[in-house]
Amino acid sequence: QVELVESGGGSAQAGGSLKLSCAASGFTYSKNYMGWFRQAPGKEREAVAAQYAGGTISFYSDSVKGRFTISQDNRNNMVFLQMDSLKPEDTAMYYCVAERRWKDDWTDAVEFKYWGKGTQVTVSP
Repeated sequence: QVELVESGGGSAQAGGSLKLSCAASGFTYSKNYMGWFRQAPGKEREAVAAQYAGGTISFYSDSVKGRFTISQDNRNNMVFLQMDSLKPEDTAMYYCVAERRWKDDWTDAVEFKYWGKGTQVTVSP
């Protein structure tokens, strides 16, 4: 049974930083992707970033490119999201995702097989 557990969410002021962590159990971070999506109230889930095992390939949404950095501890099946220069529009529930189905674009929510329960990020002006 695969379980993804996020941590590190919280509150920050605009311009501040937060770092999210995701620990995977029952899943080996090998030859596939882990990443992050987010969902703000009243909005659809949005892809944030994804990274291939080993870190050779990374994707970022245009809205976070240059501000967020995805990284991994492949040996311990963990993925991280360093969020800098936070904006109020970054406020959302952030979900860890794992294992692409290789059917759709990485930005499509249905592309990822496993999801965590989420961690809330709130950015105040």
